[in-house]
Amino acid sequence: MRTGQINVQTENIFPIIKKFLYSDHEIFLRELVSNAVDASQKLKVLAANGEYKGDLGELKVEVILDKENKTLTIRDEGIGMTADEIDKYINQIAFSGAEEFVQQYKGKEGAEQIIGHFGLGFYSAFMVAEKVQIRTLSRHEGAKAVQWESNGSPEYIITEIEKKDRGTDIILHIAEDSIEFLEKSRVEGILTKYCKFLPVPVFFGNKTEYIDSPEGEKDENGKLKRVAVEVPNQINNTAPAWTKAPVDLKDEDYATFYRELYPMTFEDPLFHIHLNVDYPFNLTGILYFPKIKENVEVQRNKINLYSNQVFITDSVEEIVPEFLTLLHGVIDSPDIPLNVSRSYLQSDGNVKKISSHITKKVADKLSDMFKKDRADFESKWEDLQIFIQYGTLSDEKFAEKAKGFSLVKSSDGVYSTIEEYKEKIKALQTDKDGKTVVLYTNDAEGHFSFVKKARDRGYDVLILDGPLVPHWIAKLEQEIENISFARVDSDSLDNLIKKTDEIPSKLSKEEEEKLKPLFENALNKEKYTVKVESMSEDEAPLIITQPEFIRRMMEQQRIGGGGFYSAFPEMYNVQVNANHPKVGMILSKSEEDQSEMVKQLVDLTLLSQGMLKGEALNSFIERNIEHLQ
Repeated sequence: MRTGQINVQTENIFPIIKKFLYSDHEIFLRELVSNAVDASQKLKVLAANGEYKGDLGELKVEVILDKENKTLTIRDEGIGMTADEIDKYINQIAFSGAEEFVQQYKGKEGAEQIIGHFGLGFYSAFMVAEKVQIRTLSRHEGAKAVQWESNGSPEYIITEIEKKDRGTDIILHIAEDSIEFLEKSRVEGILTKYCKFLPVPVFFGNKTEYIDSPEGEKDENGKLKRVAVEVPNQINNTAPAWTKAPVDLKDEDYATFYRELYPMTFEDPLFHIHLNVDYPFNLTGILYFPKIKENVEVQRNKINLYSNQVFITDSVEEIVPEFLTLLHGVIDSPDIPLNVSRSYLQSDGNVKKISSHITKKVADKLSDMFKKDRADFESKWEDLQIFIQYGTLSDEKFAEKAKGFSLVKSSDGVYSTIEEYKEKIKALQTDKDGKTVVLYTNDAEGHFSFVKKARDRGYDVLILDGPLVPHWIAKLEQEIENISFARVDSDSLDNLIKKTDEIPSKLSKEEEEKLKPLFENALNKEKYTVKVESMSEDEAPLIITQPEFIRRMMEQQRIGGGGFYSAFPEMYNVQVNANHPKVGMILSKSEEDQSEMVKQLVDLTLLSQGMLKGEALNSFIERNIEHLQ
């Protein structure tokens, strides 16, 4: 028997470990199972190099729960340890200055990740255990099995024991304040989360499977009976798709892996990107493009970050640009250590290279798809639009590449790139000042009358209906010379695309001044501002518009989470067309008929724009029913 003290400077590191090192104690199981996998992998390497001549056997890791005895055991059949190796790797831990470090960073971001900096993965066991035993038999021929034991103080005991099988058992005697880790469902949940794709089989408990009757029993239909049997429950897939070469995978393999990652997702992804880099950094993974919904927030945290197939996190904002967090899938890089703080990720050179590489791969994939099969790309545009616009707004390198495959769709269903579209409309939709005006709608059905008027004039109208459109078109206006975007309902066509100077009015100034209060009395003055304007005769008698600038600012603020414009009351301009024959008739009517005619024009205009509601809509319907002869 050998006794001694763990070589640490502080009197007792274990309360520090338990209190400060991890906010989430479940990490202990990831650390210990990862160590067990490493021990198995190292034995494979030694055997491959000829340094180990013995029988490898079926290398596996077992997690064994004994609720009655309050123990949790992590068992491997890997390299094992001698007493001297225990002394080297367990007792002589590099913990110089650790207490000072903890006190310095206590309560700050990253303090919980200190274990990774000091190589203390094994000691995370003391976050949940009041006593820990290591029972191990080394791979070396003639080695003696030993047991290391500590109760959470720096003292330890090493004794020789009987153990037939090579490898290591880590036995945790679970503390009273951590009895949640004696629940099967809790342990299985942690293993599934962190160990789902480890490269060595990990078993926990048993599961029920149904097999053909070994005795050959048959049912009443003459078919072999199926009987239930208990088999070891393997937690992990040791060879997930991202660890394989793309040439060895088919589309169905990628689809199967997607369902393995997201079993509760019922929609297939649009397509995928397989990452496979070994210089200047190591990176593998598969990224999937999902069908992105209107609420981009629900798409986030669907990329899982791994290090050598060990799960690290699903919060990857520091690894990939923000817009790429909308993607789903897996990134695996051994160049990213298991336990790192966000500040480390933000400053690490490899992480920055990885981020840039992923952005380039995504942009290149989209560009290739567009060039190789434009029709197929166009068919996916409705689902890609938010993602590409988000990337354009948030990442300049992506935005530069995206110019070649960002599309817009006309109201007649024709797709164009921005440059193609500008050339298409330049002849007809350039105003007298040389600016090309892009007309658009976010609701083709709701704006039907406006779209029809524009198309009747030979103008083209885009359908731009995503949540990021206000920000996206503002960026385009800044970057593309002599172009502006105007929603088709934001003003009269003559004002949106001014071809000449002012159109002369058929009404005198006095007549216009008499007309204006008639309409003001029929409307809520706080919400509607009446203007009598000289427009083309083919324009509607009355147009209700919201200025492009004000409306767009309000939309941008709403998307951005509030601010002045989000609380700003909705206000509209009511443009009375002085040149429309029906408007010209009003002043020739009696006072009663004037009021009735104005009211009818106002209600019809509001109705056409979906703005006549409630009591006003009911009154309009009743009034028109009465007039039926």
